Amino acid sequence: METLKKEIAACRICEPFLEAGCRPVVSFSEKSKVVIIGQAPGRRVHESGIPWDDKSGENLRSWLGVDAETFYDPDSFAIVPMGFCYPGTGKSGDLPPRKECAPQWHSRILEELQEVQLTLLIGQYAQKQYLGKKSQKNLTETVRHFKDYLPQYFPLPHPSPRNNIWKRKNPWFEEDLLPILQKRIQLLNL
Repeated sequence: METLKKEIAACRICEPFLEAGCRPVVSFSEKSKVVIIGQAPGRRVHESGIPWDDKSGENLRSWLGVDAETFYDPDSFAIVPMGFCYPGTGKSGDLPPRKECAPQWHSRILEELQEVQLTLLIGQYAQKQYLGKKSQKNLTETVRHFKDYLPQYFPLPHPSPRNNIWKRKNPWFEEDLLPILQKRIQLLNL
């Protein structure tokens, strides 16, 4: 596993396309119980090298009902985004994750994780990759039908503060879904 981590740290596949350069941000151990598959690091995470080191990460930890110490323990949570490096900024936020990362690294990482009990699919990129044709017509419907993907997958929207409008339009998310998510996390005894 250490060899794999070194290979990922040295990865430069996307370098020609990354204005900020390569800095793969992942975290995992063979004992990880929950895998978080999100989009890609933002600028702040690129600078710090710490996954989910921003307001989105604070929101995600709140949704999960865990503190930072638990969240950043790789024996509890593996953090394996669709793109490992910051993709840069587009017209309305960060660019999509680079398409090279997931095919290059995900299967190799997931093969090493022997104790995974739940995979969180955060955002449309992860959901399309892992749910494929089983996903609903859009992210909202996929998240609304989260029970259809259990026990293996738990789809979520991105926890960005930009999605506060989405949360207000979908009160069922906080009222119905989050208590179930937090209970599943609690049952893992992380």
